[in-house]
Amino acid sequence: MKFILDIKDDKADHLLEVLKDLAYVKTTLISAEKSKFMEEMKEAVINLNKVKKGKLKAKPIKQLIDEL
Repeated sequence: MKFILDIKDDKADHLLEVLKDLAYVKTTLISAEKSKFMEEMKEAVINLNKVKKGKLKAKPIKQLIDEL
C-alpha cells in the first residue's frame, strides 16, 4: 500500500526518522516538481470523472489548442 503525505518542512525530518526505524516501511523522497505533477494529474482525473458524470462541461479541443 502506498501513501503520499504532505508534511511541514520543520516536522518532516522527525517523522522520516520514525518511519525509517520501521523495517516494514520504505520511504522515498520525491521532488517538488514531481509532487506538483502528481497533484495536477489527480485534479485532471477528478475533472474527467466530473465530465463523464455530466457535472462539468468539457472545453472543445479547438479551444484547448488555441490556449497553447
